[in-house]
Amino acid sequence: MTVAESTFENLRLELRRGCLTLAVLAQLKQEHYGYTLRKELAERGLEIDESTLYPLLRRLETQGLLASQWREEDKRNKRFYRLSPEGEEILARLLDEWNAINTSVSRILDGPTSEAAPSAETK
Repeated sequence: MTVAESTFENLRLELRRGCLTLAVLAQLKQEHYGYTLRKELAERGLEIDESTLYPLLRRLETQGLLASQWREEDKRNKRFYRLSPEGEEILARLLDEWNAINTSVSRILDGPTSEAAPSAETK
């Protein structure tokens, strides 16, 4: 792997990390267990490995953003996750932040604005 490829991969993973957290929190407005959560995310275009998902779920629960409960379904015990009240509040705030960042980055990617910066003469 070249330096450029390695750098890209590191930056790509860093970018995905935050997006995955937001996506998991948003998806857990409805209760899911790990497999169905993974499946729902994949169906919406966001693949996540089990080795990434389960530690993320444990961390979010430890942070108080998720609540979980063991239940039997199809004769198997499964751990179901959902947003906690604190998780709902944090998700709303993160979505506001996401939208602000997305708007700003879109403006940057679109290039210069039609409004010129004020010159020294107009100040």
